[in-house]
Amino acid sequence: MAHSFKPDLKLLALAESGTVNPHAQDVQDAAFIGSDFFDARDLVQVRYEMLRRVRTEGQSIADIATRFGVSRPTFYKVQADFERAGLAGLLPAKRGPHGPHKITAEVMAFIETARTQEEGLEAQVLVERIAQHFGLAVHRRTVERALARSKKKHP
Repeated sequence: MAHSFKPDLKLLALAESGTVNPHAQDVQDAAFIGSDFFDARDLVQVRYEMLRRVRTEGQSIADIATRFGVSRPTFYKVQADFERAGLAGLLPAKRGPHGPHKITAEVMAFIETARTQEEGLEAQVLVERIAQHFGLAVHRRTVERALARSKKKHP
């Protein structure tokens, strides 16, 4: 007899939203062990409950950090994020670079000026001019993406 595999829909939803707690196994708080409501895999729920215990129940930060499997600096960061942005502050920050770091506003202005002076200027030519003018090595695709973003902003 074949066994049917039933996917864990909540875990799939958490993964899709980027809110799976990567350290769920470290949560040792009694409310999260064997509970149908509290779920150690739900990062936002774990962070909120951790803050609530300290703020409304007056539990110590050191104890809560230990029971919830986080360091004290992590607790303080979560607390500051919550105070700054509410529940949205409990969502994990997007990892990796947040936007282009070589194509600054100054470089973009240079690109746009060059493109206005010479219609149809190719990305590779712009790469060479950026290297000459700024001493900056950028890839052709970086310039092409910057131009595409620029078109979206100024159709």
